[in-house]
Amino acid sequence: MIYLSNPDVRPAGVRFRELLARPQILQMPGAHSGLAARQAARAGFEALYLSGAAMSASMGLADLGIITVDDVCFFVRQVARASGLPVLVDGDTGYGEALNCMHMVRSFEDAGAAAVHIEDQLLPKKCGHLNDKKLADAHDMAAKVHAARLARRELVIMARTDAAASEGLDGAIARAKLYLEAGADAIFPEAMKDAEMFRAFSRALPGVPLLANMTEFGKTPFFSADEFQAMGYRMVIWPVSSLRVAAKAQGELYSTIRRDGGAEAMLNRMQTRAELYETIGYAEYEALDQTIISTILPGETSQK
Repeated sequence: MIYLSNPDVRPAGVRFRELLARPQILQMPGAHSGLAARQAARAGFEALYLSGAAMSASMGLADLGIITVDDVCFFVRQVARASGLPVLVDGDTGYGEALNCMHMVRSFEDAGAAAVHIEDQLLPKKCGHLNDKKLADAHDMAAKVHAARLARRELVIMARTDAAASEGLDGAIARAKLYLEAGADAIFPEAMKDAEMFRAFSRALPGVPLLANMTEFGKTPFFSADEFQAMGYRMVIWPVSSLRVAAKAQGELYSTIRRDGGAEAMLNRMQTRAELYETIGYAEYEALDQTIISTILPGETSQK
């Protein structure tokens, strides 16, 4: 259980850097809730991703930069607490200009984030795999990256560029180099369309930690983590996969209840009570509670 079995109290950013320094690619599935985070940790993952699209959708909102810094901090706290793992957080456009970006960085780090990425779109921002994205001036984006670098304590700062669609691969690479000069620790090239684009980007930035986005139903074909590593990438995320699977199942459940007047037909699709309690460590909470309900006063014996 997280209260007792997480002895590593070092800042999340420090732990994230250690994972990133290893030779194997760092795999980070999206975790849109504390429960999903627990499940991912139990599956053996060592770091997690918190997607703006997943957070927005779980609140019933579109991914258009609508949610606030405080909204995101709520998700960061529950995912980091529930899993005990370093979490990379989607920082959208930084929630404003340089000063707003500094506020975001401090807020996310205080909430327990290990890393954040900031993108070079203008509001209203869009999913990176949609059309008609409006880009910020590259130097304005660089100023945000520099501000984020000044504000962070241990937080890893990543710069995402959405420029490939409108400025071509060369434009995206030029922006990435500017963001690195401004202080970015890593680069996230969004919406790469094929393996050659991924390879060309990594060849242009040798030694730079790069993140690949393996989202479904987008512009990027399916690649495995090993394939991304072979193309020169140090991190890969599956940002909305857990939400998509959960949302599909929930929709089928509600349709079944409405049709049948009950959920019995879905029982074989449900996590049992025992499985849920095991996932969240229910018995461990009970055991912990039993150890702290006894109060011992000076000069007295233990009282139940």
